[in-house]
Amino acid sequence: MAKHYKFPGAPVRKKKKQERKFGSDNRKKLVIIFVILLVFICILIGRLIFINLTSSDKYARIVMAQMDYDSKTIPFKRGDIRDRNGTVLAASEKVYNLVLDPYVVLNSNGECTKPTAEAIEEFFGIDASEVYKVLDDSPESRYIVMAKELDYDTVKAYQNFMDSEDESDKEKSAYVKGIWFEEEYLRKYPYDSLAAALIGFTVKGNEGTWGIEGYYNDMLNGTDGREYGYLSEESDFERTTVGAVNGYNVVSTIDLNIQRIVEKYITKLNNERGSENTGVIVANPNTGEILAMASAPTFNLNDPRDLSTYFTEDEIEAMSDEEIVNFYNKVWRNFCVSDTFEAGSTIKPLTIGAALDEHKVSTEDSFFCDGGEDLFDGSGTQHIACHNTYGHGTTTLQEAIMWSCNDALMQIGAKLGTSDMLRYHHLYGFGEYTGIDLPGEASAESLIFNESTMGSFELATSAFGQGFNLSMVQMVAAFSSIVNGGHYYRPHVVKEIVTDGGNVVKSFDKVLVQNTLSEETCNWLKEAMHQTVSDDGVNTTGTAARVEGYTIGGKTGTAEKVPRGSGKYVVSFIGFAPVENPQVVVYVVVDELQDNQEDSSAPTKMAGDILSEVLPYLQIFPSTGTESGETSGENTDHIYQWGAEGETNADGTPVESTAGAETEPAADGGLEDYLSQWTDENGDGYDDLTGEYYWDDLAEYMEANGINTE
Repeated sequence: MAKHYKFPGAPVRKKKKQERKFGSDNRKKLVIIFVILLVFICILIGRLIFINLTSSDKYARIVMAQMDYDSKTIPFKRGDIRDRNGTVLAASEKVYNLVLDPYVVLNSNGECTKPTAEAIEEFFGIDASEVYKVLDDSPESRYIVMAKELDYDTVKAYQNFMDSEDESDKEKSAYVKGIWFEEEYLRKYPYDSLAAALIGFTVKGNEGTWGIEGYYNDMLNGTDGREYGYLSEESDFERTTVGAVNGYNVVSTIDLNIQRIVEKYITKLNNERGSENTGVIVANPNTGEILAMASAPTFNLNDPRDLSTYFTEDEIEAMSDEEIVNFYNKVWRNFCVSDTFEAGSTIKPLTIGAALDEHKVSTEDSFFCDGGEDLFDGSGTQHIACHNTYGHGTTTLQEAIMWSCNDALMQIGAKLGTSDMLRYHHLYGFGEYTGIDLPGEASAESLIFNESTMGSFELATSAFGQGFNLSMVQMVAAFSSIVNGGHYYRPHVVKEIVTDGGNVVKSFDKVLVQNTLSEETCNWLKEAMHQTVSDDGVNTTGTAARVEGYTIGGKTGTAEKVPRGSGKYVVSFIGFAPVENPQVVVYVVVDELQDNQEDSSAPTKMAGDILSEVLPYLQIFPSTGTESGETSGENTDHIYQWGAEGETNADGTPVESTAGAETEPAADGGLEDYLSQWTDENGDGYDDLTGEYYWDDLAEYMEANGINTE
C-alpha cells in the first residue's frame, strides 16, 4: 500500500488582542452620571429631612395604622345628683362587659378552648356550649361581647381565680385565654320612684331626659378618655393613655326626708280616693328653694318604661305605639311644672293684696254678698254665683278671704280695674316663665287675659281665680312673695355644682326678681290667712289644715274645669307656717278627685298632715301651752330654726338648736329628749344597713305629746 507523504504546514499566526482604550468622552459621561446621581441623592436626603421636620406626625400615623393597632375608650363617670344634705339620689355605678377574643383562644399555645369555656361557665353563668359555638362561628374575631353589666363582685371572683397561688387554680388558669373586660357606667337611682319627675332619668349615651338629669345634662356629663396602643413586628407594645374627665355632681335643694313625707301622703290620697293628677310643692319662701316636689302618677326611675304597674299584659299587648308614647309623656312629665290649670280661690289673697296696695280698698271695708253677681259676658247677662248661693251677707275684707266669698272678690276686682289687675298679674309672674331650673316649664302665656280680652265678666272671674291658667310653680313663687314681705324670688331646685373632691364650681343663691306687695299689706294678708285656718266660724274654709301647737295660714281653692258643667274640678290648698315668721310654703293640688271632686278639704287636710311632720323635722317646734292657731302672746320668733346652712348634719339628721336653752321645751323631757328621738345609741339618725330613718320613734313621741301624726 502506497504511503502518503505529509508536507509540513505553514506556521499559524496568533492574532494579538487589541486593547480598548477608555476615551476622554466616556470619562465625561461617567462624571455627568455620577454628578446627577449625587444631586438626586442630595435632593432625596433633603426631601426626607424636610418631611421629617414638617410631616413626621402625619406619616407616623400612617405607619402606625398599618401595624397591629389597639384602642380603647375610657368612659367618664356621670356626676351624682344629691339632696341638700348630701344623700345620693342618682349615681353612676361602674359595671363590666365580658369580652371574648376567639382568635387568642384558638391560637394560643396549648389546648385553651375547654378551660376557657369552663371558666366562663363557672364564673359568669354562660353555658360552655355557647362559648364553643362562638369559637366555631367566629374563629378570627377579636371582639365578642358575651355578657353585659356585670357587677364588681362577679368580676373580682374571676380575677381572684386568675391570680390565685393555689397550684390547682394555677394549672387551670394557665390555659384560660382571650377573656377581658371593658368598663362602663350604669345609671342607678337608689330610691326608685322617689322624686322621679323632679330627678328625671338618662337614656343611652348618658343623655339626660326630664328633670335635673335633663336640665343639667352638660354639667353632669364629662369627657371620655382614650387608651391608644400599637404593636409592630419589630417593636414592643406601646400604649398612651388620655384619662377621662368625670362630670360634676349636682347638689339639689331637695330634702330627701321632706320628699318622703310628701310622697307618703300623695300615695295615701290616691290609694284611698284616687285622682287624675296630684301635685305637691314644699318651698322655702325666703329663698325660692324647692324642698320637695312630687306628683302622681309616677314611675320607677330604674325602669321608666315599665307599664306593668298600670296595665295588665293583655292591655299592654293591645296598646298601639301612639298610645304607649302618649302614656309615657303623661307619666314622665312633671305636673308641678309642665301642667297649667285654673287656680280658683287660692288667688283671692293676691287679688286683695293688689287692691290694698293700690288703695282701692281698705282693711276696714265690708261688702254685701247676696249669692252672686249678674254680669254681661259679651253675648248676654250671666249670673256668677258665690259658692254660698244663699249669700254670706255683710262680709269684711278679712272674712272675704276666710269665707272664700266670690261675690266680695268680684266687687273688689271691679274696684281694682282691668289695668291694675293685669299689672299685678305681671308682677306675680302669671303667664310668664318663673325661670325654674327644670325642663318643660309651661308659661301659660296664651291662657291669661290682656287688655283686649279682659272685659267686666273676665275681670270678675279673674278676681277669684277662674278664667286664666297658671302652673303650680308659678303659684308657689307668687304666694311666697306675699308671705315673705313682698319679695318675688326665682324658684330653683339646685343649690350648687361641685367636683368629686367637693370643690364648689357654682353656687345658686337666692335671686330677687322683683317686689310685689308692701310689707304692711303682706302682714295683714298673713293674719287673714291665719284666721282662715284657725277661726272656728261656721264659714271658715281652711280648718282642716290645723296642726296642734303651730300657727298655720293658708287658702283653699276650688276651680271648675272647662267645659263648665262637666262636673270636673281642681281642688287645692296653699299654706305656710309659722305665721309669725314663715319658713315653709306647701301647695297641694288635686286634679279630678275621684269621689266628690269639689271637696277642697282633701288637699287642705293633706297640707296639714305634711306640715305636722315637716315642721318638727326642720326644728320648728310647737309653742308650749297653745292651741291650734293660737299664740301665747310672747315673741316666739327665736324658736323657729331654719337657716340655709347647718340645719342638718351630713347624714340628714337635725342639728341640735343653739337656741334650745333659751326656749321652752317642746314637751316634758325638754329639747334634748325630743331630738334624741331622731338618733340611735350611736347618735346616728338612720340605720347604716337599710338607710331608713327611725320614723317610728318620732311618730310615737309626736303622738304622745299631742302632735298630729295622722
